[in-house]
Amino acid sequence: MGRRRIIFATGNEGKMREVRMILADMELDPVSMKEAGIEADIVEDGATFEENAAIKARTIMELTGEIVLADDSGLEVDYLNGEPGVYSARYMGENTPYTIKNNHIIELLRDAKGEERSARFVSAIACAFPDGEVITVRGTIEGVIGYEEKGENGFGYDPIFYVPELGMTTAQLPPERKNEISHRGKALRLMKECLKERGI
Repeated sequence: MGRRRIIFATGNEGKMREVRMILADMELDPVSMKEAGIEADIVEDGATFEENAAIKARTIMELTGEIVLADDSGLEVDYLNGEPGVYSARYMGENTPYTIKNNHIIELLRDAKGEERSARFVSAIACAFPDGEVITVRGTIEGVIGYEEKGENGFGYDPIFYVPELGMTTAQLPPERKNEISHRGKALRLMKECLKERGI
């Protein structure tokens, strides 16, 4: 019996690397939508990360009839009333480079000091099963918004997300360490336990 294919509903190679690393010890072969040859325009109109993840997973499961994982993740900045939140990917426009988004957030927080700069990364992961069942889990990591972009690892908002107890941003962490503490790493490990409980 070979490894069981499981589709992860993303086109983001950075996410796929994290997924493969964390699920490496399971008899699963995680493939991206692109690798599975799926093109779908999914309208993520949920009000929460969990709803958006479930919409993505369910849509691709209905197209393929296979087990599908999907995540919806983003950055919540307390000073900005939780923004960009579920709009993290679409913040300031879908194709706006993250350097521009990151520096915009830094600028919005120019008067925020210390605790006022608190923020968190949130990741909700949904798994849609061919029988229609959908389960979701959530992982978070707390930090503060830095004063400048730092670090070449990671992607998205990682260069401005500073973790005080580590003394660095999530973009300065080696990938293995990031997977241990990141929101997506935590959520993936929770999902892994859910899948194991179902004998997958």
